[in-house]
Amino acid sequence: MYYLSAFFAASVYGVDRLQRSIISKKEHERAALREAELRAEAENNRRADTEELSKIGRAITSSLSIDKIIETVYENVNSLMDAAIFGVGIYNKEKSRLDFPSTKEEGVMLPPYSNHLDEEHWLSIWCFKNKKEIVISDFEKEYDKYLKSYSKPIVGKTPNSIIYIPLILQGQVTGVITTQSFKKDAYTEYHVNLLRNLAIYAAIALDNAYAYRKIDSTLSELQATQTQLIQSEKMASLGELTAGIAHEIQNPLNFVNNFSEVNKELINEMRSEIEAGNLEEAKSIAADIEANETKIEFHGKRADAIVKSMLQHSRSSNGKKEPTNINALADEYLRLAYHGLRAKDKTFNAAMKTDFDESVGTVNIIGQDMGRVILNLITNAFYAVTDRKRSFALDDKYEPTVMVSTKKAGNKVEIRVSDNGNGIPKSILDKIYQPFFTTKPTGQGTGLGLSMSYEIVTKSHGGELKVETKEGEGTTFIIILTQ
Repeated sequence: MYYLSAFFAASVYGVDRLQRSIISKKEHERAALREAELRAEAENNRRADTEELSKIGRAITSSLSIDKIIETVYENVNSLMDAAIFGVGIYNKEKSRLDFPSTKEEGVMLPPYSNHLDEEHWLSIWCFKNKKEIVISDFEKEYDKYLKSYSKPIVGKTPNSIIYIPLILQGQVTGVITTQSFKKDAYTEYHVNLLRNLAIYAAIALDNAYAYRKIDSTLSELQATQTQLIQSEKMASLGELTAGIAHEIQNPLNFVNNFSEVNKELINEMRSEIEAGNLEEAKSIAADIEANETKIEFHGKRADAIVKSMLQHSRSSNGKKEPTNINALADEYLRLAYHGLRAKDKTFNAAMKTDFDESVGTVNIIGQDMGRVILNLITNAFYAVTDRKRSFALDDKYEPTVMVSTKKAGNKVEIRVSDNGNGIPKSILDKIYQPFFTTKPTGQGTGLGLSMSYEIVTKSHGGELKVETKEGEGTTFIIILTQ
């Protein structure tokens, strides 16, 4: 009986032990499953946080405006933690300070302020100089870890919880970022890590913004310089034009003066004939005076037209297109360019030829602007033939020649300026319309003439400016306008 009881007890113990083992195994499996679920949940959360941070990062770095960058960082920080106070300090190397352009306290923008690097009673300066983070949960108890003494904020109230993160790019501290709360123990390691990541994006974005600002400033300076050079180019062409005008205007003025003097003599003769009663002779003299007056009027108008041409060329374009006689315009500027160069260099000489299509008539253009183009092309042509003549000084057979011609083709009008100079080398042909590109010696050209001409023809007039050239034979520039 004893053995039976013992056997029964042992059996019950074995079953109980087996049951406990099964239960323990199930509990272990459940624990392992729960642990796996927690790991998966943590991984999902990590991925979600990474994706969210990446999204925030793209938003921060997508702008080149410093104020917009700081505002974007603030909006995201404020949505993820208590950012009762938020600010970004940007290192100002020239003035040795941290500038805070856009600090917010409880959503209100505070006035811009700065912390100078020699003022070591600021947490921002400690963070910047030491390249270390600051994490404070109770300001009154913990500030002395970083500062010997402190000053009340320049603007706003004193916070309790504070985070400062240095903005570091390529090993250099470019500023600091801070978020602060009036509550104690407001931030956890999660918040610190979050601000660390946002600080990386902010440092990159602000660096890009400052680089863009520098490039933009440089571009503005270049544009200002270009404007000055363009004005210089216009004044240079005006100088050549003025010299040409001075020579051209002298001819009609000489005629006016000469015929005026002749008419004075004729009037005296006519008076004498009238007094003598020779009316027929007086009438004949009167006819001569009238003919001379017609010539005086003609040459006076000629002088007037030249002066008006000069005034049009010198004043800024009003952008207004008017019907203009293309043949007259081209002929005018051919002679003015020639005499302008003759005034500068008495040894200059070249043959001038014209071939004008009388059917061209008038074209709606901005006269003074197109005049600048024609003058520039003709001046360049004269320069080309002079350069070739200089190269072939001993060649008596070479005759430097510039031809200006017009032609009508359907609703198109062509103005051609041709020379028999050296031609344009193929290696530079694609550069001739680039601003500041020139083959002339230093001081003899800005490299803006053809660039300016191309802009006027193509953009202001919707036309074309083509070039045909052959080395050793010459060049032809063709202006094509729609009538």
